[in-house]
Amino acid sequence: MTDQLQRFIFDSTDIRGELARVDDSYQQAIAAHGYPEPVARLLGEFLTAAALLSATIKFDGILTLQARSKGQVPLIMAEATSDQKLRAIARDADDADSNDFNTLLADGQLAISITPKLGKRYQGIVALEGSSLAQCLEQYFQHSEQLATRLWLCADDSHACGMLLQQLPESGQSNPDQRQHDWEHLYQLAQTLSDEEILTLPFENLLHRLYHQEAVRLFKPAGLTYQCSCSRQRTLEAIKAIGQTEAEQIVSTLGAIDINCEFCHQNYSFNLKDIQNLFNPPVH
Repeated sequence: MTDQLQRFIFDSTDIRGELARVDDSYQQAIAAHGYPEPVARLLGEFLTAAALLSATIKFDGILTLQARSKGQVPLIMAEATSDQKLRAIARDADDADSNDFNTLLADGQLAISITPKLGKRYQGIVALEGSSLAQCLEQYFQHSEQLATRLWLCADDSHACGMLLQQLPESGQSNPDQRQHDWEHLYQLAQTLSDEEILTLPFENLLHRLYHQEAVRLFKPAGLTYQCSCSRQRTLEAIKAIGQTEAEQIVSTLGAIDINCEFCHQNYSFNLKDIQNLFNPPVH
């Protein structure tokens, strides 16, 4: 597995971690779009963050990480499903040329949404006030989840990887002073990581490099894949929302309704018979 999530915990503490590598998914996300380099790297961080967050929240559906701003990148988003499928996109950012996070996403808001297969959609929003995506997400967890959380997100031209540390509610360690000591100790060790190490080291090597004197327990890694959620059926449902009369008028004028998925560039084309069958399904 090239793209994967690796969960680990520290025995005798209430601290867990996640590592994510999304190299293949990252390359597929940017392949057909020709993003400027700063946008591509930011998209790699968003994709990595979505994968990491999906591992920390119990849900059955889609987790969406989205930022809207008045900066050089008006909209950027990444999605991760509960069965480890990823996709991401940036819009209207062809002229972005800054490597500064606050310039790219000036006056922005970051939204984390959970859309379950069953039940109500949940959304949490935080202002983009940090100097990096990682800092903004840390602020989100501090305000919304009240869980001490630290993230490291890195992307270059070829790789996108990241790590998350999170202090869990009291369970194995009840002494508050010891809990705080454990957290500070493990966090400070993680702070010694370089971007190059995060991007290139295999997960086991990376954890050994950081925590070879700690009792770290690794779980079986979970594979991640890039897969767009578009389909011909979902596209038909979108057409159904505009109504039969308008849909038939579009076909009459243009010869067909052609819809391109902005994520994966898949084209879906529907002729008059398709539209008629959509609104008046044939009886078998």
